[in-house]
Amino acid sequence: MRKKIIAIGALAVAASLVLAGCTSRGADSGGGSAAPSGGSGKTVRVAFVPKLQGIPYFEAMNTGGKKAASELGFEWLYQGPTTADAAAQADIVRSYIQQGVDVLIVAPNDPDSMAPLLKEAADAGIKVATSDTDAPASVREVFVNQASVDGIGQGLTDALVESMGGKGKYAIVSCGETAANLNAWIAVQKAYTASKYPGVEIVDVVYAGEDQAMATSMATDLMNAHPDLTGLVGECTSSAPGVAQAVRDAGKIGKVFTVGLGTPQSMKDYLTDGSSSASILWNVENLGYLTGWAGVQLAAGKTFSATNNVSTDLPAVEYISAEKQLLLGPALRITKDNVDQFNY
Repeated sequence: MRKKIIAIGALAVAASLVLAGCTSRGADSGGGSAAPSGGSGKTVRVAFVPKLQGIPYFEAMNTGGKKAASELGFEWLYQGPTTADAAAQADIVRSYIQQGVDVLIVAPNDPDSMAPLLKEAADAGIKVATSDTDAPASVREVFVNQASVDGIGQGLTDALVESMGGKGKYAIVSCGETAANLNAWIAVQKAYTASKYPGVEIVDVVYAGEDQAMATSMATDLMNAHPDLTGLVGECTSSAPGVAQAVRDAGKIGKVFTVGLGTPQSMKDYLTDGSSSASILWNVENLGYLTGWAGVQLAAGKTFSATNNVSTDLPAVEYISAEKQLLLGPALRITKDNVDQFNY
């Protein structure tokens, strides 16, 4: 039976606060006017645990999840660690298991250590999934994937090499060493660079965690260690602005080129002054919406179609059954010319 939820106005205010950059250290929840219910008649609760709470990327996912909750009518719970720490994230996951949420969706900092907890949740009758970052060796029922691995890795490489003039040396500043999505993209970049761009060499890959200041420091060290370096990739939303800041600080705009996976507004100034050539990303709010929608389907015991009409913004989301993946769509190239199309 569908129930009416009164707090739509409050949710709209909460969502606008997230868009304005406000964050909460507790679990945010969202609901809609008509709530899906389980056999007991209770509103479905979908919990999402990001890698890190309080950064623009995951707050944008939270906004999308809240929008889905408002439109589809379920309770959206959101809480992540305040540092990109696998143990802290595991504590939050355990808390949601103890609360008995209906669906638990995680973007794991460490997929291998998260797998046993997802099994524990599943054994407790909770539907489990991953989003943004996968735990492929776990019992997760679906991975909500932002874009194809090849699309992201090749998109980063093409954008950087174009700015480098088709030749030179570059380095990668990644984030978590165990992040499955980042490592998969880096593998594509290595193979694609070697096969398509024989005049280009990757000289190093370093890991800064989810720490922008550390990414800036490491990028500076890379430029000092390799005076002939002409490119840097920031592999996540904290290292993308980090490497651009390093180039700006070194006075090497136009000499060392950078691209990365940065959220649009965090990259705007760098795109404008040329310290970053492009950001390769996707619509992060739509990823959050798709995550919430997927949770509702799991809670209802529904199977995904080969093509899914999720919303007016997501009319044809592909489901890859062999890999149990929902694919948001192709990666986007964000530049100074289109950055203002995105408000996060």
